[in-house]
Amino acid sequence: MKKVLIITYYWIPSGGAGVQRWVKFTKYLCDFGWEPVIYTPENPEYPSFDTSFERDIPEGIEVIKTPIWEPYNVYRNLTGKKNETINAGFISEDKKQNWKDKFSIWIRGNFLIPDPRRFWIKPSVKFLTAYLKKNPVDAIITTGPPHSMHLIGLGLKAAFPTIPWMADFRDPWTNIDFYKDLNLTPISDKIHHHLERKIIRKADSIVVVSNGMKEEYELMQPKHIQVISNGYDASDVKKTAVELDEKFTISHIGTLNAARNPKTVWKALSQICSEYPQFKIDMQIQLVGKVDYSVLEDIGFWGLSDNLLKIDYLSHTEAIAKQQTSQVLLLLINNSGNAKGILTGKFYEYLAAQRPILAIGPIDGDAAVVLSETGAGTIVDFEDEINTKQAILEYYKQFKSGSLTVKTESVERYSRRSLTGELVKLLNTL
Repeated sequence: MKKVLIITYYWIPSGGAGVQRWVKFTKYLCDFGWEPVIYTPENPEYPSFDTSFERDIPEGIEVIKTPIWEPYNVYRNLTGKKNETINAGFISEDKKQNWKDKFSIWIRGNFLIPDPRRFWIKPSVKFLTAYLKKNPVDAIITTGPPHSMHLIGLGLKAAFPTIPWMADFRDPWTNIDFYKDLNLTPISDKIHHHLERKIIRKADSIVVVSNGMKEEYELMQPKHIQVISNGYDASDVKKTAVELDEKFTISHIGTLNAARNPKTVWKALSQICSEYPQFKIDMQIQLVGKVDYSVLEDIGFWGLSDNLLKIDYLSHTEAIAKQQTSQVLLLLINNSGNAKGILTGKFYEYLAAQRPILAIGPIDGDAAVVLSETGAGTIVDFEDEINTKQAILEYYKQFKSGSLTVKTESVERYSRRSLTGELVKLLNTL
């Protein structure tokens, strides 16, 4: 077998979206003649934990770990949040930011470039340089965010110029929705953009998860760029019939930050509750995962708190089951400058769940294209109150008549095994 070194911050027992892509690639790589070697921190700062992914890793896979120092204890001491986990994506569950939070974010954006894991870059390059001299590999893959992983790859490329290096971007760097919240100085902004362009141009191949991201990064003149989307693992999905929720559940599974807060949905639900008393009895909003305080404020403002079921966290296995039993799945795309190119991993698991999807986002974006191709649901623009209300009422009408079903098509191409096949074709080419 050929060997590939995969450098990733998120690994088992991390929970959340960041870990899933490369756990699933690792699961199937050996089937295609590539043996993965994982390099990951020994003591990382994970926002959540999920041991259910352990069963996905084939026996005998080598996992190398070295210690990492991250400045989160400094942040906790500064803000007085000594026992709190650090949420990803600038999500605040409790309250609005005070001056200490804002100052910490300013420090993070302007001094911890590209991210708080920067202190692991030099030790990792040194350690892996020695490791690779004794344990050669046929390719190196870095996956970010955090984008410090790509800077490790950059250092290794300088030391081993003949080893192909693939940089995998699960999310954009400077075009991610919270980039503006870093409050960067002009110099810091210039450094972020410079490092991003350097990675794009130095890597032998850039992999992105959507066509929108590909168009964006093509402007930086990479040597090679390819879309390999996120997907679903067929082995995670129950093949037998499932018992659907008795209530008209509208479920969002995953982190729900301020940029995804669907204000039009809450307003539409409130109006329908006022117009149809039975709807308020039947309807339940299910939010599974971390939820920003602004979302809960809006739900309360529109008088929907009694209809809310909030579940802080479920394992990946439990989350998949929740998707399959929900009446409607709510897909929320960040209302940000890169919205057209956003395709989350959760989206493909929604497709596999075979439940109707109500998406809120750009109707001319990548998610809209996949929804149209698969027939999996409806997408409504961010501010389109009329069609949001109409879509909910149509789903509710079908629910009451017992006909709320959907038959998605052409989803096999998004299976994790098929996508691993695409990844291997690219590795073989490199």
